[in-house]
Amino acid sequence: MKVMKKAKDIYSKILKTSSKSYEAYYEMALMEKDREELWQAEDIAGKLMVVWRYTGLNLALLDNLGELKGMTPDFCNESLSLLRLKRQALQKNDLAQQSDLYVFCDGPKQNATIEQIAKVQEVQSFAEHISGFKNVYLTKQSQNKGLANSVINGVSNIIKKHGRVIVVEDDIITHPFFLRFMNDVLSFYEKDKRIYTIGGMTDEIDFPKNYNKDVLVSQRVESWGWATWADRWFSAEWDITKYPILRKRRRKDISKFCRGGDDLWPMLQAQAKGEIDSWAVRWQYNMSQQNKWCLRPVYSFVTNVGLDGSGVHCGSSDTGTAKTTPLYRLDSYNIKLEHNIKENGRIRESYRRYYSIKPQEPVIIRAKVFVYNILLKVKKHLSF
Repeated sequence: MKVMKKAKDIYSKILKTSSKSYEAYYEMALMEKDREELWQAEDIAGKLMVVWRYTGLNLALLDNLGELKGMTPDFCNESLSLLRLKRQALQKNDLAQQSDLYVFCDGPKQNATIEQIAKVQEVQSFAEHISGFKNVYLTKQSQNKGLANSVINGVSNIIKKHGRVIVVEDDIITHPFFLRFMNDVLSFYEKDKRIYTIGGMTDEIDFPKNYNKDVLVSQRVESWGWATWADRWFSAEWDITKYPILRKRRRKDISKFCRGGDDLWPMLQAQAKGEIDSWAVRWQYNMSQQNKWCLRPVYSFVTNVGLDGSGVHCGSSDTGTAKTTPLYRLDSYNIKLEHNIKENGRIRESYRRYYSIKPQEPVIIRAKVFVYNILLKVKKHLSF
């Protein structure tokens, strides 16, 4: 409970500040002297602070620390809490009222229990009352289609109508300038066919000291909050049985595919074996085959509050990649875009190292399990 108390202390200090800067979190956190436990407390406090900054909700989640012991998570309460946070964050986007919102709710699985079916219906009922946008279109499924099919079919239908699409996962909190950034980039780079997709965040990679641009290009797609155009989307081959890389298994082809991270090849193999249900790894394969890029912001516009790592297509979390670069400032928007953008070699190598698969010491694994259990308990209390 010591870490939980430290997280509460850091979070309380943040709430007492009048600064509008996200960096205030780091300034407060660095005042803590116990570096051994600081990284755990920072992560918890940081997630709470992000929710407060973006939704205006003052969370007193850690007031009753004793009640956390022995609690078991409830799927429905967690899902509804995340959806509420996501809705409120999107509503705070300055282009929300000018945007059409499409909501897709998958149905229960074939072997679902009566209780599970009721929980799915409760989430679908919540989605029926979402407002604050130009138009809201809800698609509810009576049966479970699965993640990959839901994303591919849903995006295909929207992009046929609008020619472009912005997608946000259900456990993502968006920055108030997220929609503006995405729309600006979609318009600015529409004719630059080297840009295959747009990501709303950048992983916590090492940047060159002299890198002074607002955006970058990488060879790894982003699936938390992302966007693309119709011509790129419909150029993708989704039938994995047609991928030559899985038949020939040539080293040079695998190396090319893994320019975005060494974890990609195992994920593609797992998809081929039916062990995972991922649209994103296939999206990644198509971008790699076409030698194109994902454009990302240097400072992120989304953060993930799905704290338990249970997302269906969150394979990257297996390599400990939950952290992003600091979030973009809240006071003003001034992103500079430039034509003829080029890939930075040091950033490319940094991304590959970031997603490299390395053996982990038992103490690190135990620490991750410890933090996982803490965050799972915190997530239980994200109910409003």
